Amino acid sequence: MLGGMGTAIESVRFRARLLRPAQPRNATWTFLLLPRSASARLPSRGQVAVEGALAGHPFQAVLEPDGEGGHWLKVERKLREAAGVRAGDMVAVMLRPAAEEPEPRVPPDLRRALALHPQARVTWQGLTPAARRDWIHWITSGRKAETRPRRIAAACDMLAAGKRRVCCFDRSGMYSRSLRAPTPAPDPSP
Repeated sequence: MLGGMGTAIESVRFRARLLRPAQPRNATWTFLLLPRSASARLPSRGQVAVEGALAGHPFQAVLEPDGEGGHWLKVERKLREAAGVRAGDMVAVMLRPAAEEPEPRVPPDLRRALALHPQARVTWQGLTPAARRDWIHWITSGRKAETRPRRIAAACDMLAAGKRRVCCFDRSGMYSRSLRAPTPAPDPSP
């Protein structure tokens, strides 16, 4: 598998504990934190599209940055059940950068805004999936509710002007401290 700068990236293998998020309390998904040594072998400190296996069950996902130079993986209920694992289990994971970048899901409010701004839509359609994912991440990573509509409007203006990348967006969260892995729920075992 080729990574950045044409270097080969072999499969990354590790074991990690499957955790439940503390919030929301009724979450049906779990997550795991990649060991630092596993994250260090990936081509980016930001989001990385991967394919691999969790407890022997194949999956495709986008790893999220933890804000400290590492990554975390959201494990949806469907994958967890298919792999036959549950929160608290140590699971074997194998992953590698995806051969093709998956197309991100465009939030409905951004989709509506792009529909109203033809020039922005033209630039958007010419972006790579990874660049579109960066725009979406920038829009959705604001901490306050009022930030999102402002960022959508700004994104449409920048895209309409031909801008292809979000300026000054810290993809890793390491400098802005804006991105974090979920806080694990306390272990229910005695």
